[in-house]
Amino acid sequence: MLPYFKAYQEDATLAANAFSPQFPTDFLIDCAAGTLPKVSWIVPNQDESEHPPANIRTGEAWVTRLIDAVMRSPDWSSSAIFLAWDDWGGFYDNVRPPRVDAAGYGLRVPGLVISPYARRGVVDHQVLSFDAYNKFIEDDFLGGQRLDPRTDGRPDSRPTVREDVPILGNLASAFDFNQPPRRPLILPQYPPR
Repeated sequence: MLPYFKAYQEDATLAANAFSPQFPTDFLIDCAAGTLPKVSWIVPNQDESEHPPANIRTGEAWVTRLIDAVMRSPDWSSSAIFLAWDDWGGFYDNVRPPRVDAAGYGLRVPGLVISPYARRGVVDHQVLSFDAYNKFIEDDFLGGQRLDPRTDGRPDSRPTVREDVPILGNLASAFDFNQPPRRPLILPQYPPR
């Protein structure tokens, strides 16, 4: 998503630090070397996106390859992968999206948490949005400080700093750091049909 935001396109420093021209090759090399950055946003191209007319099987294989690379990485023991879709291919949702500001939330979409410390078999019923990923990153790496155009000078077209919306859940509840770390589960890129 980030490459499509005007703020990133117009800020050379953000663009240089956020985007790799050799993706996914650089990401796979960093996985193997154990040199992954603290945060990586990975967005597929159209052919691997699972959006029509792309082949869903191609998209699934692409995602599996990246997750397997993280699981094989020396960084696996401290990794959290949030796998999310920006839509779900359906045309109806029986639950009305919550109204949090002028933009509101959209239809529900699936998301997965993959980590050695992810709670097993949990279906999270919190109200979450893509803002929850920002909140998790800000809590983990900025001590809860929020990225806010009023204080950090970065442009932000959102009507509010949505990480502080009271209805927004907390992705930290998806983890149990008291459990023994889960071993990687390497999947085949193209499982048998």
